[in-house]
Amino acid sequence: MMRAKKSLVSMLLMLMLVFLAACGGGDKQVSGEKKTDANKKPVNIGITQIIEHPALDATREGFIQALKENGYADANIDYQSAQGDQSTVASIAQKFAADKKDAILAISTPSAQSMIKATKGTDIPVFFGAITDPISAKLVDNKDKPGHNVTGASDTHPEAIGKMFELIKGLYPNTKTVGVIYNSGEANSVVNVKKAKESMNGMGMKTIEANASNTSEVKQAVDSLVGKVDVIYVPKDNTAVAAIKTIVQVSEKNKIPLFVGETDSVRAGGFAGFGIDYKDHGYQLGLMAIKVLKGEAKPGDMPVEYPKELKLVVNKEAAANEGIDLAKFKPILDKYNATYVEKTEKK
Repeated sequence: MMRAKKSLVSMLLMLMLVFLAACGGGDKQVSGEKKTDANKKPVNIGITQIIEHPALDATREGFIQALKENGYADANIDYQSAQGDQSTVASIAQKFAADKKDAILAISTPSAQSMIKATKGTDIPVFFGAITDPISAKLVDNKDKPGHNVTGASDTHPEAIGKMFELIKGLYPNTKTVGVIYNSGEANSVVNVKKAKESMNGMGMKTIEANASNTSEVKQAVDSLVGKVDVIYVPKDNTAVAAIKTIVQVSEKNKIPLFVGETDSVRAGGFAGFGIDYKDHGYQLGLMAIKVLKGEAKPGDMPVEYPKELKLVVNKEAAANEGIDLAKFKPILDKYNATYVEKTEKK
Protein backbone atom coordinates (compact mmCIF):
# COMPACT_ATOMS: atom_id res chain seq x y z
CA MET A 1 0.00 0.00 0.00
CA MET A 2 2.85 2.39 0.91
CA ARG A 3 4.60 1.53 -2.36
CA ALA A 4 1.40 2.31 -4.33
CA LYS A 5 1.10 5.72 -2.62
CA LYS A 6 4.71 6.55 -3.46
CA SER A 7 4.11 5.61 -7.10
CA LEU A 8 1.00 7.82 -7.20
CA VAL A 9 2.90 10.78 -5.71
CA SER A 10 5.73 10.27 -8.19
CA MET A 11 3.28 10.26 -11.09
CA LEU A 12 1.61 13.45 -9.83
CA LEU A 13 4.98 15.18 -9.50
CA MET A 14 5.94 14.19 -13.05
CA LEU A 15 2.64 15.51 -14.39
CA MET A 16 3.15 18.83 -12.55
CA LEU A 17 6.66 19.16 -14.00
CA VAL A 18 5.39 18.52 -17.53
CA PHE A 19 2.59 21.06 -17.02
CA LEU A 20 5.02 23.71 -15.69
CA ALA A 21 7.45 23.09 -18.56
CA ALA A 22 4.65 23.50 -21.06
CA CYS A 23 3.51 26.78 -19.46
CA GLY A 24 6.96 28.24 -19.06
CA GLY A 25 8.38 27.19 -22.42
CA GLY A 26 6.01 29.11 -24.66
CA ASP A 27 8.73 31.43 -25.92
CA LYS A 28 11.14 28.67 -26.88
CA GLN A 29 11.56 27.77 -30.55
CA VAL A 30 10.09 24.40 -31.45
CA SER A 31 12.29 22.23 -33.63
CA GLY A 32 11.51 22.81 -37.30
CA GLU A 33 9.58 26.05 -36.64
CA LYS A 34 10.77 29.64 -37.02
CA LYS A 35 10.60 31.86 -33.99
CA THR A 36 8.42 34.89 -34.69
CA ASP A 37 8.14 38.23 -32.93
CA ALA A 38 4.57 39.46 -32.86
CA ASN A 39 5.76 42.98 -32.02
CA LYS A 40 8.31 43.16 -34.86
CA LYS A 41 7.38 45.91 -37.33
CA PRO A 42 7.93 45.55 -41.10
CA VAL A 43 10.97 47.45 -42.35
CA ASN A 44 10.50 50.58 -44.46
CA ILE A 45 12.44 50.51 -47.72
CA GLY A 46 12.77 53.43 -50.12
CA ILE A 47 13.57 52.88 -53.81
CA THR A 48 14.45 55.91 -55.93
CA GLN A 49 14.92 55.61 -59.70
CA ILE A 50 15.87 58.31 -62.22
CA ILE A 51 13.52 57.07 -64.96
CA GLU A 52 11.72 53.91 -66.05
CA HIS A 53 13.27 51.64 -68.65
CA PRO A 54 13.75 47.82 -68.74
CA ALA A 55 17.24 47.64 -67.19
CA LEU A 56 16.42 49.88 -64.23
CA ASP A 57 13.00 48.27 -63.75
CA ALA A 58 14.58 44.80 -63.69
CA THR A 59 17.08 46.00 -61.06
CA ARG A 60 14.20 47.12 -58.86
CA GLU A 61 12.30 43.86 -59.40
CA GLY A 62 15.33 41.74 -58.51
CA PHE A 63 15.93 43.73 -55.33
CA ILE A 64 12.32 43.29 -54.16
CA GLN A 65 12.40 39.59 -55.04
CA ALA A 66 15.49 39.10 -52.84
CA LEU A 67 13.67 40.75 -49.92
CA LYS A 68 10.58 38.57 -50.39
CA GLU A 69 12.55 35.35 -50.61
CA ASN A 70 14.76 36.05 -47.61
CA GLY A 71 12.45 36.98 -44.75
CA TYR A 72 11.25 40.46 -45.73
CA ALA A 73 8.11 39.71 -47.70
CA ASP A 74 6.18 42.18 -45.52
CA ALA A 75 8.58 45.09 -46.09
CA ASN A 76 6.92 48.42 -46.82
CA ILE A 77 8.28 49.44 -50.24
CA ASP A 78 8.10 53.12 -51.14
CA TYR A 79 9.04 53.32 -54.84
CA GLN A 80 9.49 56.71 -56.50
CA SER A 81 10.50 57.47 -60.10
CA ALA A 82 11.81 60.93 -60.99
CA GLN A 83 10.71 60.49 -64.63
CA GLY A 84 14.04 61.92 -65.75
CA ASP A 85 13.63 65.22 -63.88
CA GLN A 86 16.65 66.26 -61.80
CA SER A 87 14.69 68.46 -59.40
CA THR A 88 12.37 65.52 -58.67
CA VAL A 89 15.41 63.33 -58.01
CA ALA A 90 16.48 65.75 -55.26
CA SER A 91 12.96 65.98 -53.80
CA ILE A 92 12.67 62.20 -53.53
CA ALA A 93 16.05 62.01 -51.81
CA GLN A 94 15.10 64.67 -49.27
CA LYS A 95 11.79 62.94 -48.51
CA PHE A 96 13.39 59.53 -48.00
CA ALA A 97 16.01 61.05 -45.68
CA ALA A 98 13.31 62.86 -43.68
CA ASP A 99 11.30 59.62 -43.43
CA LYS A 100 14.39 57.88 -41.96
CA LYS A 101 13.93 54.75 -44.04
CA ASP A 102 15.46 51.54 -42.75
CA ALA A 103 17.29 51.17 -46.08
CA ILE A 104 17.30 52.91 -49.45
CA LEU A 105 18.06 51.61 -52.93
CA ALA A 106 19.15 54.33 -55.37
CA ILE A 107 18.99 53.11 -58.98
CA SER A 108 21.16 55.14 -61.41
CA THR A 109 23.99 57.57 -60.81
CA PRO A 110 21.87 60.76 -60.46
CA SER A 111 19.58 59.05 -57.93
CA ALA A 112 22.54 57.75 -55.94
CA GLN A 113 24.33 61.10 -55.92
CA SER A 114 21.26 62.91 -54.59
CA MET A 115 20.47 60.20 -52.04
CA ILE A 116 24.00 60.16 -50.64
CA LYS A 117 23.98 63.94 -50.34
CA ALA A 118 20.59 63.93 -48.56
CA THR A 119 21.65 61.27 -46.02
CA LYS A 120 25.13 62.64 -45.32
CA GLY A 121 25.89 62.50 -41.62
CA THR A 122 23.12 59.94 -40.93
CA ASP A 123 23.24 56.19 -40.44
CA ILE A 124 20.52 55.46 -43.03
CA PRO A 125 21.90 52.63 -45.24
CA VAL A 126 22.05 53.61 -48.92
CA PHE A 127 22.67 51.01 -51.63
CA PHE A 128 23.39 52.12 -55.20
CA GLY A 129 22.69 50.08 -58.33
CA ALA A 130 22.95 50.43 -62.13
CA ILE A 131 26.16 52.43 -61.68
CA THR A 132 29.03 52.40 -64.17
CA ASP A 133 31.87 53.70 -61.99
CA PRO A 134 31.15 54.63 -58.34
CA ILE A 135 34.56 56.27 -57.96
CA SER A 136 34.20 58.62 -60.95
CA ALA A 137 30.64 59.41 -59.87
CA LYS A 138 32.04 60.30 -56.42
CA LEU A 139 29.70 57.92 -54.65
CA VAL A 140 32.55 56.33 -52.69
CA ASP A 141 36.26 56.99 -52.31
CA ASN A 142 37.27 53.38 -51.83
CA LYS A 143 35.62 50.40 -53.51
CA ASP A 144 36.93 47.90 -50.95
CA LYS A 145 35.85 49.88 -47.89
CA PRO A 146 33.33 52.58 -48.91
CA GLY A 147 32.89 54.01 -45.41
CA HIS A 148 29.97 56.01 -43.99
CA ASN A 149 26.45 54.72 -44.79
CA VAL A 150 26.94 53.77 -48.46
CA THR A 151 27.74 50.75 -50.61
CA GLY A 152 26.31 49.02 -53.66
CA ALA A 153 27.08 47.28 -56.93
CA SER A 154 28.26 48.36 -60.37
CA ASP A 155 26.44 47.04 -63.45
CA THR A 156 29.53 47.28 -65.66
CA HIS A 157 31.82 44.33 -66.26
CA PRO A 158 35.41 45.63 -66.67
CA GLU A 159 35.70 44.06 -70.15
CA ALA A 160 32.27 45.02 -71.54
CA ILE A 161 33.10 48.20 -73.47
CA GLY A 162 36.42 46.90 -74.79
CA LYS A 163 34.76 43.76 -76.13
CA MET A 164 32.02 45.83 -77.77
CA PHE A 165 34.46 47.74 -79.98
CA GLU A 166 36.51 44.64 -80.60
CA LEU A 167 33.29 43.06 -81.92
CA ILE A 168 32.36 46.10 -84.06
CA LYS A 169 35.81 46.08 -85.67
CA GLY A 170 35.61 42.32 -86.23
CA LEU A 171 32.23 42.56 -87.95
CA TYR A 172 32.91 45.82 -89.81
CA PRO A 173 36.68 46.16 -90.41
CA ASN A 174 36.19 49.30 -92.52
CA THR A 175 34.29 51.23 -89.83
CA LYS A 176 35.57 54.80 -89.58
CA THR A 177 32.90 56.64 -87.61
CA VAL A 178 30.78 55.53 -84.65
CA GLY A 179 27.78 57.66 -83.70
CA VAL A 180 27.28 57.86 -79.92
CA ILE A 181 24.00 59.08 -78.41
CA TYR A 182 24.07 60.07 -74.75
CA ASN A 183 23.23 62.69 -72.14
CA SER A 184 26.43 64.58 -71.29
CA GLY A 185 24.82 65.59 -67.99
CA GLU A 186 24.93 62.00 -66.70
CA ALA A 187 28.23 61.22 -65.00
CA ASN A 188 28.00 57.51 -65.80
CA SER A 189 27.48 58.28 -69.50
CA VAL A 190 30.52 60.54 -69.64
CA VAL A 191 32.61 57.70 -68.18
CA ASN A 192 31.17 55.22 -70.69
CA VAL A 193 31.92 57.46 -73.66
CA LYS A 194 35.45 58.10 -72.41
CA LYS A 195 36.05 54.35 -72.12
CA ALA A 196 34.58 53.85 -75.60
CA LYS A 197 37.06 56.33 -77.06
CA GLU A 198 39.92 54.65 -75.22
CA SER A 199 38.83 51.27 -76.60
CA MET A 200 38.90 52.65 -80.16
CA ASN A 201 42.52 53.79 -79.90
CA GLY A 202 44.54 52.05 -82.59
CA MET A 203 41.42 50.76 -84.36
CA GLY A 204 41.14 53.60 -86.87
CA MET A 205 37.71 54.65 -85.57
CA LYS A 206 36.44 57.95 -84.24
CA THR A 207 33.20 59.04 -82.57
CA ILE A 208 30.60 61.56 -83.60
CA GLU A 209 28.70 62.47 -80.47
CA ALA A 210 25.02 63.44 -80.34
CA ASN A 211 23.85 64.85 -77.03
CA ALA A 212 20.29 64.51 -75.69
CA SER A 213 19.57 66.14 -72.35
CA ASN A 214 16.10 64.56 -72.16
CA THR A 215 14.10 61.91 -74.01
CA SER A 216 12.33 64.45 -76.23
CA GLU A 217 15.72 65.38 -77.74
CA VAL A 218 16.71 61.82 -78.65
CA LYS A 219 14.98 61.85 -82.07
CA GLN A 220 16.86 64.98 -83.14
CA ALA A 221 20.12 63.52 -81.81
CA VAL A 222 19.87 60.25 -83.75
CA ASP A 223 18.66 62.01 -86.91
CA SER A 224 21.78 64.17 -86.80
CA LEU A 225 23.94 61.06 -87.22
CA VAL A 226 22.29 59.75 -90.39
CA GLY A 227 24.67 59.87 -93.34
CA LYS A 228 27.63 60.65 -91.11
CA VAL A 229 28.31 57.37 -89.27
CA ASP A 230 28.90 53.72 -90.14
CA VAL A 231 27.35 52.33 -86.94
CA ILE A 232 25.53 53.71 -83.90
CA TYR A 233 26.46 52.91 -80.30
CA VAL A 234 24.15 53.63 -77.37
CA PRO A 235 26.06 53.33 -74.06
CA LYS A 236 24.39 52.72 -70.72
CA ASP A 237 22.78 56.14 -70.74
CA ASN A 238 19.42 56.47 -69.00
CA THR A 239 18.11 59.19 -71.32
CA ALA A 240 18.96 57.39 -74.56
CA VAL A 241 17.88 53.97 -73.29
CA ALA A 242 14.52 55.34 -72.13
CA ALA A 243 13.92 56.37 -75.77
CA ILE A 244 15.59 53.33 -77.36
CA LYS A 245 12.55 52.62 -79.57
CA THR A 246 13.07 55.98 -81.29
CA ILE A 247 16.71 55.14 -81.99
CA VAL A 248 15.72 51.70 -83.28
CA GLN A 249 13.23 53.21 -85.75
CA VAL A 250 15.86 55.54 -87.25
CA SER A 251 18.46 52.74 -87.39
CA GLU A 252 16.06 50.42 -89.19
CA LYS A 253 14.85 53.07 -91.63
CA ASN A 254 18.41 54.00 -92.61
CA LYS A 255 19.94 50.52 -92.29
CA ILE A 256 22.51 51.56 -89.69
CA PRO A 257 23.74 48.75 -87.39
CA LEU A 258 22.79 49.57 -83.80
CA PHE A 259 25.06 48.39 -80.99
CA VAL A 260 24.03 48.91 -77.38
CA GLY A 261 25.58 48.89 -73.92
CA GLU A 262 23.21 46.46 -72.20
CA THR A 263 21.15 43.44 -73.17
CA ASP A 264 17.68 44.83 -72.44
CA SER A 265 18.22 47.31 -75.27
CA VAL A 266 19.06 44.37 -77.55
CA ARG A 267 15.66 42.88 -76.76
CA ALA A 268 14.14 46.30 -77.48
CA GLY A 269 15.60 46.36 -81.01
CA GLY A 270 19.35 46.89 -80.81
CA PHE A 271 21.39 44.50 -82.97
CA ALA A 272 23.94 43.38 -80.36
CA GLY A 273 25.27 44.19 -76.92
CA PHE A 274 27.38 42.84 -74.09
CA GLY A 275 25.84 42.99 -70.67
CA ILE A 276 24.46 41.42 -67.55
CA ASP A 277 21.09 40.23 -66.28
CA TYR A 278 19.72 43.26 -64.44
CA LYS A 279 17.31 41.22 -62.37
CA ASP A 280 20.29 39.29 -61.03
CA HIS A 281 22.00 42.63 -60.41
CA GLY A 282 19.03 43.78 -58.31
CA TYR A 283 18.89 40.47 -56.43
CA GLN A 284 22.58 40.87 -55.61
CA LEU A 285 21.82 44.29 -54.12
CA GLY A 286 18.90 42.86 -52.18
CA LEU A 287 21.14 40.29 -50.51
CA MET A 288 23.55 43.07 -49.54
CA ALA A 289 20.71 45.06 -47.99
CA ILE A 290 19.46 42.04 -46.04
CA LYS A 291 22.84 41.65 -44.33
CA VAL A 292 22.58 45.22 -43.09
CA LEU A 293 18.92 44.92 -42.07
CA LYS A 294 19.79 41.83 -40.01
CA GLY A 295 22.66 43.63 -38.31
CA GLU A 296 25.26 41.30 -39.83
CA ALA A 297 27.20 44.08 -41.57
CA LYS A 298 27.54 47.84 -41.94
CA PRO A 299 27.30 49.42 -45.41
CA GLY A 300 30.62 51.23 -45.10
CA ASP A 301 32.43 47.95 -44.43
CA MET A 302 30.92 46.12 -47.43
CA PRO A 303 33.03 46.25 -50.64
CA VAL A 304 31.36 47.47 -53.82
CA GLU A 305 30.42 44.42 -55.90
CA TYR A 306 30.88 43.90 -59.65
CA PRO A 307 29.31 41.54 -62.23
CA LYS A 308 31.04 38.19 -62.48
CA GLU A 309 29.55 37.18 -65.83
CA LEU A 310 29.39 38.94 -69.20
CA LYS A 311 27.35 37.75 -72.16
CA LEU A 312 26.75 38.83 -75.75
CA VAL A 313 23.12 38.95 -76.87
CA VAL A 314 22.14 39.32 -80.55
CA ASN A 315 18.68 40.18 -81.91
CA LYS A 316 17.86 38.26 -85.11
CA GLU A 317 14.85 40.37 -86.07
CA ALA A 318 16.80 43.59 -85.48
CA ALA A 319 19.62 42.28 -87.69
CA ALA A 320 17.20 41.73 -90.56
CA ASN A 321 15.54 45.13 -90.07
CA GLU A 322 18.90 46.92 -89.99
CA GLY A 323 20.14 45.23 -93.15
CA ILE A 324 22.67 43.00 -91.40
CA ASP A 325 23.69 39.67 -92.96
CA LEU A 326 23.55 37.55 -89.81
CA ALA A 327 24.58 34.33 -91.58
CA LYS A 328 27.79 36.03 -92.71
CA PHE A 329 28.60 37.25 -89.20
CA LYS A 330 27.50 34.17 -87.24
CA PRO A 331 31.00 32.56 -87.09
CA ILE A 332 32.40 35.74 -85.47
CA LEU A 333 29.46 36.10 -83.08
CA ASP A 334 29.74 32.46 -82.02
CA LYS A 335 33.34 33.08 -80.91
CA TYR A 336 31.79 35.20 -78.16
CA ASN A 337 29.24 32.46 -77.32
CA ALA A 338 26.43 34.76 -78.43
CA THR A 339 22.88 34.21 -77.23
CA TYR A 340 20.23 34.93 -79.86
CA VAL A 341 16.90 36.68 -79.41
CA GLU A 342 14.41 35.75 -82.12
CA LYS A 343 12.17 38.82 -82.04
CA THR A 344 12.14 42.36 -80.74
CA GLU A 345 9.95 42.94 -77.70
CA LYS A 346 7.07 45.23 -78.64
CA LYS A 347 6.27 46.60 -75.19
